[in-house]
Amino acid sequence: ATRTAIVAYAKQFLGNPYVYGGTSLTNGADCSGFTQYVYAHFGKSIPRNSAAQYSSSKKISKSQLQAGDLIFFSNSSAGKVGHVAIYIGGGQMIHAANSKTGVCIDSINSSYYTSHYIGCGRY
Repeated sequence: ATRTAIVAYAKQFLGNPYVYGGTSLTNGADCSGFTQYVYAHFGKSIPRNSAAQYSSSKKISKSQLQAGDLIFFSNSSAGKVGHVAIYIGGGQMIHAANSKTGVCIDSINSSYYTSHYIGCGRY
């Protein structure tokens, strides 16, 4: 039930603004601020930035993904974690993408996210 609740809660913030360094879903959050805020609502304390969220999560494979798990991506060619999203099922994720789209749903299988994929984590 918690996995379903995490997804439902996260979806309430669709369209909210992306703000770099932001941690408030009403005033705007960045990708890791969004995941931290959503998890905190369910009493799960996770680190503030995406790299720390990845390193402290239990690593799982893409085939093991369940709704509510986190997916990590690089945002450069350096291959370091720089972006995080919440898996919502059906090959889709919800995330604070960028200042243009804010919180939105994207396919984890889009060419951009496939080429920037780092790994998945569970808390």
